[in-house]
Amino acid sequence: MKKITWAIGIMAGALVCGCIARAGSSPDVLWHIVHEKCAVQANAGPCEETDTHAGYAVLKDRVGVGQYLLIPTQRVTGVEDPLVTRPDAPDYFAYAWRQTARVNGRLPHPLPPEDMSLAINSAYGRSQNQLHIHVDCIRPDIKVALHWASPRLGRDWTDLPLAGHAYRARLISVGDLSGARPFGLLAHDLADPAREMGQHTLVITAVRQPDGQTAFVMLDDRVDIAHGDLASGEELQDHECRIQHFP
Repeated sequence: MKKITWAIGIMAGALVCGCIARAGSSPDVLWHIVHEKCAVQANAGPCEETDTHAGYAVLKDRVGVGQYLLIPTQRVTGVEDPLVTRPDAPDYFAYAWRQTARVNGRLPHPLPPEDMSLAINSAYGRSQNQLHIHVDCIRPDIKVALHWASPRLGRDWTDLPLAGHAYRARLISVGDLSGARPFGLLAHDLADPAREMGQHTLVITAVRQPDGQTAFVMLDDRVDIAHGDLASGEELQDHECRIQHFP
């Protein structure tokens, strides 16, 4: 039964994931691109940036106006990989947030931090077995929901249903994501991280606080196969970036 459930999750993930490899292609496409092309032809291959010292490459996704993917240059399967929670692991989310400048570079005018987002799908809600963080605009309705919920958000988790799924939210840092380490924060809250991490999706976005400071929000959802929830945080993003047309 576990193998069947896993297969269902992977097939469904191929349909909802917005990464370069479309449904039906190899789950190792991203790894081959980064390992065999980007890391070999630093900043000259299909990736727009490759930083082997920091351990990541940046690739423009075929889907979306401005969507980018941040991908490790070493083999890292996804949110469940033990490497992501090691103290010496690359600060992938901090590096990914810097790429929001690339998203803005493809838009008619730059958007504020609260219009941007990062998302990594669960092992059940992805089509690729190489960790990749989606960098793109937030859905307008999700931004509105976070705005109204912001007075309730703090350092502890708060239930926050979004997109019909049982997300929870918490503030993680102010001003900068460097050192916030969302993977580690999630693992710290799980009873058995080694078994549970792959069932979770993480989304990072920003909210404007009453004092004018920008605070980062971490959103987490867990796989619930019975209710059709594959924990694909990418669902909170808008690859058409319609929020750019809002006043």
